[in-house]
Amino acid sequence: MSVAAVHGLTPEVISETVRQSLEEDLGTGGDCTTVSLVPEDRMASAKLLAREACVVAGVPVAEEVFRQVNDSLQVTVIAQDGSAVDAGADILEISGPAGAILTAERTALNFMQRMCGVATMAQRFVDATAAHGTLILDTRKTTPTLRAFEKYAVTCGGGTNHRFGLYDRVLIKDNHRKLWGGGDEALSLRAAVETARDRFPKLEIEIEVETLDELADALEGSPEWVLLDNMGPELLAKAVALAAGRTKTEASGGITMANVAAVAASGVDAISLGCLTHSAPSVDLSLEIDL
Repeated sequence: MSVAAVHGLTPEVISETVRQSLEEDLGTGGDCTTVSLVPEDRMASAKLLAREACVVAGVPVAEEVFRQVNDSLQVTVIAQDGSAVDAGADILEISGPAGAILTAERTALNFMQRMCGVATMAQRFVDATAAHGTLILDTRKTTPTLRAFEKYAVTCGGGTNHRFGLYDRVLIKDNHRKLWGGGDEALSLRAAVETARDRFPKLEIEIEVETLDELADALEGSPEWVLLDNMGPELLAKAVALAAGRTKTEASGGITMANVAAVAASGVDAISLGCLTHSAPSVDLSLEIDL
C-alpha cells in the first residue's frame, strides 16, 4: 500500500506531522531518561511487534519517526501496510544507536497502534459485507490534524475513502436544508441539488434523504449520490429499487457489525461508518530490545 494512494497523506505531511509529534515528546530538554542511562555509543537491535492479531497500517510513518530521531538507524520492514498479522508477529526490525531507538519508540508506536486499529476495524466491516460487493466508506469523523493518516489506514483495511473535507464534494444534509432558501423546508430537494450544481458544477452532488418521498424528489435533480439516512434494510431495499440506474446509494446511521450484512444485502452501493475512525480501539503493539 502506497501512501500516494490516498489524497492528503504525502511524504511532506508525514514528515511535518512526525516532526511536530517528536517536538511534543522531547520538548526543549530531550529524552532525559535515555541520556541519563544509555551510553551514546551503545548499539542495539529491536523488533516492533503485534501483541494481538491486526491489519498493519502506518509503516511509512514509523519509518519516518526513526529516521528523524537518528538517520543512521536501519529499519527493515517485515509486514507491509495492508497485511494481516497474528499476535506475536514482527512488523519492523530496527538496529543502530540504542538511545535513538528508545527515544523514537513511543512516537512510532503511537502512530502505528492508532492506524492499525482503524485498519483492523475497516477490514472487519469489509469482510462482513464482502458477499455483496458493498463499498465500506469512512467519514469526516476523524482526529483533527490526523485525517489523512486515519483515512489512509481505512484503505489499508480494504475500505474506501469518502470525501476528504468540505471542499471536494457537496453533501446536502438536514441542517443545510433547514437553512437554505430562508429556512423554507417546503422548497424541493430537486431545487437544492440544482442550486448546488449551479454553484459547483465540477463537484459530485450528494443529498441526504430519510423517506421514499424525499428520495423521489431528490432524484429529479440527478444527484450523483443519495445518502439514505437511518433506514432499515427493508426500506433501504425499496430505496435502492427506486434509485436504480439514476444515482448511487449510500446507507448511513445506526449501522453496526451486528446489522451491516443485512444493510449490504439491501443492494446499496456503499455504507458509510463514522465508527471506523472515531471508535476504533488502538491495537496493542510493543517494541522489544534484543540483547
